[in-house]
Formats: sequence, structure tokens, C-alpha cells
Amino acid sequence: MVRPYAMTRGRTRPGGREFDLIALVVSDLPAPGAPDGRDSADGPEQVLILDLCRGNALSVAEIAAGLDLPLGVVRVLLGDLLDAGLIRVSRPVPPALLPDEHILQEVIDGLRAL
Repeated sequence: MVRPYAMTRGRTRPGGREFDLIALVVSDLPAPGAPDGRDSADGPEQVLILDLCRGNALSVAEIAAGLDLPLGVVRVLLGDLLDAGLIRVSRPVPPALLPDEHILQEVIDGLRAL
């Protein structure tokens, strides 16, 4: 078993930006014949993150739970992967920008009327 501070080299925060619990992470699929980026990962935990998120968007919380690692450790490892260009991170649409429930109901009613 490796101590969390060893995985993160003593860092407690990601180098670039903070990751929300619900931020979605996906590792890009490589082009055929191209290296898959696993060689650029610093440790086995980062390779596991890349495998877990390959072609499948997962939240930061899901990654931490799937790897059974503390959330802070996962955030630091994701920061390293993001800096290396091995993952993409997107934030979900804020609730204020989602369509109003009334509008969605009108669309459903319109579709049923067809």
C-alpha cells in the first residue's frame, strides 16, 4: 500500500485548477497506431485513471470511488494528467442555464400531439 502523499509527491492541491466533484473527466482515445499516453503517466494510479475514463466520461467523485482513493489525491493526479494533455475536463451545465421545466413540458405536449 502506498501512502497518499507518496502518490502526489507531497502536494495537496492540483497545480492548475480545482476540480469540482461533478466535473466530468474523459481520456481521449488515441488514433490508430498512436501511443496511448499511458507511458506519459507518472504512476500506476494515473494509468488506472486513464483506463477508467477511456472513452467514458466520469465525475471526479466516481473516479475517486472507483479507485478507492481519497478525493484530494485524485484531484492532484487529475491535475497532472490535465497538464500532460492526457484528459479533458468539462463542467456540467449549471442549473440556471438549463431550459425551464415549463418549456420542456410544452415540447413534450407538442410531440405527443403529432
